[in-house]
Amino acid sequence: MRLGLFGGTFDPIHLGHLILAEACREACSLDRVWFVVASSPPHKPGDRTPVADRLEMARIATAGHMAFEVSEIEAKRTGPNYSFETLEAVHRDSPDDELFFLIGEDSLMDLPQWRRPERIAELATIVVVNRPGIDSASSSTPNFGPNSRPILRVSVPPIGIASHDIRRRVAQGRSIRYLVPRGVEAYINEQGLYR
Repeated sequence: MRLGLFGGTFDPIHLGHLILAEACREACSLDRVWFVVASSPPHKPGDRTPVADRLEMARIATAGHMAFEVSEIEAKRTGPNYSFETLEAVHRDSPDDELFFLIGEDSLMDLPQWRRPERIAELATIVVVNRPGIDSASSSTPNFGPNSRPILRVSVPPIGIASHDIRRRVAQGRSIRYLVPRGVEAYINEQGLYR
């Protein structure tokens, strides 16, 4: 199986996340895309919505897409969630699967500072998606050593949706319609999140 892993806090998940995942699924002929909801990402310290709420919003957003699945592999882990550990666990459980690690251009620039980036590049093909405001032509592609797989690039239309902006809009009582799926918008309202 060709499996894409798309990690994040998803606080909240929004249409930009879904568009990225679908573009990568199609461009890389992925059989499945896992939305890996991080409990404690080391590069995003601070308060966040409880992981149970973020998992539920991800499930609502991906419902009905046969290739999309929400993974709790990091949500169940205590302490910081390191991507190389997640990839090692998935590889250990399904050694015949071909793994793809889906990230934005901004994350590729930061990846050399992550814990064990060379291991990430050994275990999975890194798939990089363009991000608004970041010129991929001017950014250099890091080298992760002789055992790394080639880095693939997928282009999507620029979509300037950010989770932090959605949280701010909700706190200000502004609309988030057409930024998140309707079910996610309803869940946020029902649970009183981001107020």
